[in-house]
Amino acid sequence: QVQLVESGGDSVQAGGSLRLSCAASGYTVPDYYLGWFRQAPGKEREGVAVISAQGSWTDYADSVQGRFTISRENARGMLYLHMNDLKPEDTAMYYCARARRYLGSLRASDYDYWGQGTQVTVSS
Repeated sequence: QVQLVESGGDSVQAGGSLRLSCAASGYTVPDYYLGWFRQAPGKEREGVAVISAQGSWTDYADSVQGRFTISRENARGMLYLHMNDLKPEDTAMYYCARARRYLGSLRASDYDYWGQGTQVTVSS
């Protein structure tokens, strides 16, 4: 079955960096877009970044543009989110997700499988 397992979350100070990883398995990884989402307490889940099936196209939320970079290694079934210049407002649970076939956006409704999440906490 499809599995997505995130790792790399941590507590850091503002201005710091983290790299989140997501191990994807149970399906043909190179056939699907993948995305990163986040959800802070009391807030809706929001799309952070998305990457096309072969990695040639990416898109980012305005709030992370220029600070976060999404990448993937299809041969290893891995998805990454490199986060720089972290801010307290980046504090959230971060999830990786697989898009439905032929879809890929920052809308959660376009995704059908989700990981359990990894916590990122940024202190000022």
